[in-house]
Amino acid sequence: MGVTPAQKVEAGDSTSLVTQVSPNWITTRLDFLVNWARSNSLWPMPFGTACCAIEFMATAASRFDLARFGMERMGYSPRQADVLICAGRLPFKLAPVIRRIYDQMPQPKWVISMGACASTGGIFDTYAMTQGIDTVVPVDVYVPGCPPRPEGLLYGILLLHKKIRGETMADEAVRQEPTLDPGSLMLPPEHVDELSEPFGNSVHQTRSA
Repeated sequence: MGVTPAQKVEAGDSTSLVTQVSPNWITTRLDFLVNWARSNSLWPMPFGTACCAIEFMATAASRFDLARFGMERMGYSPRQADVLICAGRLPFKLAPVIRRIYDQMPQPKWVISMGACASTGGIFDTYAMTQGIDTVVPVDVYVPGCPPRPEGLLYGILLLHKKIRGETMADEAVRQEPTLDPGSLMLPPEHVDELSEPFGNSVHQTRSA
């Protein structure tokens, strides 16, 4: 089939123009299309450790309804999730656990730090509490509050959508996972396990000799 040129069709006293361009075509940038699909189909990986997890449950329930953003499918397996939501404080016992979960999540992936305890340690300024999960995993969005209301988490999710839509596949640094520095806690789970051993962790419940 060939494309025929535009033709004039006379209908009584009026003349209409039949064009060869279909009105059903739409053009867009590949970055925009990919980022639109990613931002509207995020699969959360819940990591709830304290009262922020209750607020997260309320966000996913019928009153606030995460399904509006395509996030109703909770990925309790790291292999089938792309946004890690840490809701609550992070003890050193759980530091190697959350690091391993993050490592097992496929790219692209993002992290939301929900609440003051996850972001800075909050009121738990103690030897057994990680002072911010960004020492263990990189964080994309911080949601303040103690605990934040569901509206706060929804706003954080919208900020994550905005960040995703601003990414480009041409930037190779977007998907890199560098450590903060050699002395930080953003290390492989085995090293985090050794650092947290004096306080007990998921592998060694008591301090080893």
